[in-house]
Amino acid sequence: MTAAPALRPAAFLDRDGVLNRAIIRSGKPHPPASLEELEIVPEAGEALQRLKEAGFALVVVTNQPDVARGLTPLAVVEAINQRIRKALPVDAVEMCLHDDLDGCDCRKPKPGMLTRAAERLRIDLSLSFMVGDRWRDIAAGRAAGCRTILVGEGYGERLASPPEATVATITEAVEWILESLRNGAT
Repeated sequence: MTAAPALRPAAFLDRDGVLNRAIIRSGKPHPPASLEELEIVPEAGEALQRLKEAGFALVVVTNQPDVARGLTPLAVVEAINQRIRKALPVDAVEMCLHDDLDGCDCRKPKPGMLTRAAERLRIDLSLSFMVGDRWRDIAAGRAAGCRTILVGEGYGERLASPPEATVATITEAVEWILESLRNGAT
């Protein structure tokens, strides 16, 4: 009888505002509404490759309520996810298509996307990180038992609890994660 493979760490990554530029309308971040609006952050590929080489699973976790709201067709969201998967070394994309009133367990700030991915991909949540640009990302990471990193200023939103780190870019987030590993702080 062979032993099950060991659990591994993951970097859970919000999509819009972390891996690609968020579209700011009236001071609030929005996802791209088309492939033409999608602008992947130039340094994201190199930064994520460093995590991959360090043994991390890379999982995009993204709320896409505009599908439930009838504002963006599912096909457009799937095409954007496909382009991101093609451009970046991610292992999986978890997506919540619900709105707040749907009461699902997957819409961040709830941890459902993270916990499902952890089960399927054999991820140790206690060794993992959630990297996001909004309070919902930080709250979901905390609820799942991950360490959290805020990219940017959080759009002026109030954080229920502070992240372990606040950085300006995905590259700085990756550097912080790798430095944590070198210091044995996971």
